Amino acid sequence: MCFIILGNKIGMTQIFDETGKSIPVTILRAGPCFITQIKTMSTDGYNAVQIGYSIMKPNSNKKIKPILGHFKKSKVQPTKYLTEFKVKNVENYKLGDCIDLDKIQKGSFVDITGKTIGKGFAGNQKRNNFKRGLMTHGSKNHRAPGSIGASTYPGRVFPGKRMAGHLGNAQRTVKNLQVLEVNSVKNILIVKGCVPGKTGNLIRIKPSNNNNQTH
Repeated sequence: MCFIILGNKIGMTQIFDETGKSIPVTILRAGPCFITQIKTMSTDGYNAVQIGYSIMKPNSNKKIKPILGHFKKSKVQPTKYLTEFKVKNVENYKLGDCIDLDKIQKGSFVDITGKTIGKGFAGNQKRNNFKRGLMTHGSKNHRAPGSIGASTYPGRVFPGKRMAGHLGNAQRTVKNLQVLEVNSVKNILIVKGCVPGKTGNLIRIKPSNNNNQTH
């Protein structure tokens, strides 16, 4: 069964195994998510399941008044986030069903997607790990980008030239993270390794292909 769980990154810490070895881990809050829409080939042109995460407070319904009817169809309270994932068969899913950590087992592997930390505008040294210019007196080329293109021919800068610009805040996926602990009561998931983004970042969790599950 294919599924995705939305959650938030709590932070990183370390745990110790039976031999006393330190293991870096990331603590996540995942789910519960609720199925808000089922898309089929006949109605939407493809099979997919839409889920909602993070139930909103009643006094915030005015902000999402245009889509309140969408949640009434599935009999689910309005959620802050909506996402969908494609499936081959929609018969195993029902509107209003809950997707939580009961579907993830300890020792399995997951793929986690999130946005990296945004660092604003950055120069070539920080963004592309370029070497700086000479620091001697009169150099005038300490952190300058230098030449970026040819002269008369072709008379332009080629696409993809590595230059200064926006750094971070990009979607990244870390694959095959091992699940070390699962707490379905508190919706806490502990995985080995690091996860993209800062504390509180919204993440997507899905089973890895290493689990030999049928998608």
